[in-house]
Amino acid sequence: MSTKGHEARRAQLWQDGALNRTALVVVDAQVGFGNESFWGPRDNPECEGNIRTLLEEWRASDRPVVLVKHNSGTMESPLHPSSPGNALYPWTDGRTDLLVTKEVNSSFHGTPDLAAWLTNQDIKDIVVCGITTNHCCETTARVGANLGFTVYFALDATYTFDRAAPDGSITSASQLAHVTATNLHQEFATIVQTNDLIRL
Repeated sequence: MSTKGHEARRAQLWQDGALNRTALVVVDAQVGFGNESFWGPRDNPECEGNIRTLLEEWRASDRPVVLVKHNSGTMESPLHPSSPGNALYPWTDGRTDLLVTKEVNSSFHGTPDLAAWLTNQDIKDIVVCGITTNHCCETTARVGANLGFTVYFALDATYTFDRAAPDGSITSASQLAHVTATNLHQEFATIVQTNDLIRL
């Protein structure tokens, strides 16, 4: 999308007031995902900076911030609770309205119950960002939409890793991110960029 297109998108989102009570849901921004020897090559080196920008924007404007952490059941995983990699990145520190821990892909299937908390706070819209694009972020967006929430998916504030297909071929991380955006677009979420979500 062109710079002019982003400006139009951002102006529309803010003009409509769509982002005034939207919760930022940061999925699995955990140290263990920095272990590329375990996960393989990744895409989008700008992701961490974009998540930080969104966190700063949401906290400065006193909008709801939700952090989600994955507790892997696989001992060898860098995300296992016994691993230092299970920790959230230090740059996520700051005001947090809810911390959800989960053992599956969907942030709506963790503890505390994210949907119940959003409903109790009268929050109907969420922005999804984090790691990884095509697993926990995409699943969170799909489930959120199915539960009736309006979902904005901040694609450039996510990243993923190359992955082997069933036939043994490798699908690149950038291809997987493109497919995630295609899957979600106009069905489960509005695909946005970080700059679309920054107040004018």
